[in-house]
Amino acid sequence: SFLAAIGSMLFFTNYPGVTPTVGAMPGLKAFVAAVFGGIGSIPGAVIGAFIIGICENIIKGLDTLLVAYGVIPTGIGLSTFADAFTFVLLIIILVFKPTGLFGEKATDKV
Repeated sequence: SFLAAIGSMLFFTNYPGVTPTVGAMPGLKAFVAAVFGGIGSIPGAVIGAFIIGICENIIKGLDTLLVAYGVIPTGIGLSTFADAFTFVLLIIILVFKPTGLFGEKATDKV
């Protein structure tokens, strides 16, 4: 709980006001990272979080690059869809590998 308190202090230094829903998206992304890596696999969750973070930043950088070269107009804003990309990535992974990247199939003994 101490690490959670430190993490929340660091997170909220960027925001002047706190509302009850301000932590909803980071919480959802943490859950998506855990499912993405495989429930019960701590290294899988860490790797899933890294993949999600890297992909979101690539989308934001790609948006800046495409606007700079005039490929897309400034009004579209691909970086707006960076959060949606997280959930699309989760759906794609769960369709092809339902246990996550590092999850193992559990066999039930009856």
